[in-house]
This record gives sequence, structure tokens and C-alpha cells, in this order.
Amino acid sequence: MFFVFVFIWSFALFAGVTMVWLLAWAIRRGEFQNPREAAKMIFDEEEPIGRITDHFPGERS
Repeated sequence: MFFVFVFIWSFALFAGVTMVWLLAWAIRRGEFQNPREAAKMIFDEEEPIGRITDHFPGERS
């Protein structure tokens, strides 16, 4: 039982340290400089901003 307790807390500590390291890495890399422009990167000419192109199979708008 002791080893399970140690494993759970070790994993929680490792996961927390990893998340803080990844956040620091993203900040140093400049990922949070302009989030509004970064959010627009997924759009292109086939799916412009503001035009709904998603639909359920068999349904057309």
C-alpha cells in the first residue's frame, strides 16, 4: 500500500513539474504573444472566418 501511495504522489509531482515546464517553454517560444491571430490560423479560403461549413451527415444548410 505504501508503494501505491508513493507512486501516486510521484506521478502527481512529475505531472505538475512537466506542466509548469511546458508552460514556460510556450511562453519563451512566444506562443502567447498574439492569441487572436493564432486562433485564425485554422481558417483558409475553403472555410473562411464567419461562414459555417460544418454539418451533420445527410443534412445540408
